Amino acid sequence: MLSQVDTFNALVISRLAHELQAQGRSVIHMEFGQPSTGAPRAAIERAHQVLDSDPGGYWESTALKARLARHYLDSYGVKIEPEQFILMCGASPALTLALNATFHVGDRIALARPGYVAYRNTLRALHLTPVEIPCGPESRFQLTAAGLAALDPAPQGVIVASPANPTGTIIAPAELEAIARVCRERNITIVSDEIYHGLSYVGPARSMLEFEPNARIVNSFSKYFSMVGWRLGWLLVPMEHLPRARAFMSNLFLTAPSLSQHAALVAMDCRDELEGYLATYARNRQLLLEALPKLGLNNIAPPDGAFYIYANIAHLTDDSLAFCQSLLRDTGVATAPGVDFDPVEGHHYMRFSFAVSTAEVEDAIARITPWFARRARV
Repeated sequence: MLSQVDTFNALVISRLAHELQAQGRSVIHMEFGQPSTGAPRAAIERAHQVLDSDPGGYWESTALKARLARHYLDSYGVKIEPEQFILMCGASPALTLALNATFHVGDRIALARPGYVAYRNTLRALHLTPVEIPCGPESRFQLTAAGLAALDPAPQGVIVASPANPTGTIIAPAELEAIARVCRERNITIVSDEIYHGLSYVGPARSMLEFEPNARIVNSFSKYFSMVGWRLGWLLVPMEHLPRARAFMSNLFLTAPSLSQHAALVAMDCRDELEGYLATYARNRQLLLEALPKLGLNNIAPPDGAFYIYANIAHLTDDSLAFCQSLLRDTGVATAPGVDFDPVEGHHYMRFSFAVSTAEVEDAIARITPWFARRARV
């Protein structure tokens, strides 16, 4: 039985962007959620030291897992045993492991629509059944306890993301608690993607572990820690489910990169530098929130966290992919089509990533302003 996995259209945009660059065009990459900054300086210095002294190998850092456990205690007030952390080659393998080790073929897994494109496609690739819950402005494009409670029959699992991709919306603590309560009552296992934790503009995001200790937690060093290319993340698993998850991990993935683990341990204590990155994102966010309404993009999801703005362009197009391709060809600004995140309503949306430099955001605004003005007159 072959699984049906859809194209990730942001990659289509990115390929076009790189083709234009190869032709000598200037391109601003706002199509992907990857920080333009690199890993913290001290982490890079540690990596150089390790390269000179350690041949590398299959290894899982007990020191890094202990540091992660301290992070959860300090940030969320949740006590976690270090062995509950399974270090992975990024959040994508962590999500795959969480789903593979938790659910059975054919199980129904609920998720918000719009949502990260790989949720739907990873579920299909693993022969699980995505149950998408339409989430619009009335719920701030986020899952709600009421939406989960209304599903009949109850799904076996749910993927929760707060802050979310593509919208940046954060679920309020009371709603997270209500979601956890519904899931306990209906025997729904929670997989919580917390990859954008640390990137918040409205106060700290809360972990699902504060409300449901049996949740599986996915996270990564790619976003807040600005270590995309280092390919390091983690899956946090309840103790009783750890043997099964580790069996899958050892057979499918072996270990995470040893060099990245050394660097990540240092990165966790580079908070001043990392908060400086966050300040840049906050400035970029404000620039776009001021500029986009002037371009006629007034219907925007609340970007509470992450580094995305999800904007309604229904008054301009019903084909977001073609729209983003035209914008790129005409202005050199690469963005993501909403159809990636919502196969139903996403034809009327686009996503801007503001994880680039402030100078690039200012340049992008200058480039797209006359382009949108011309579109509005057509």
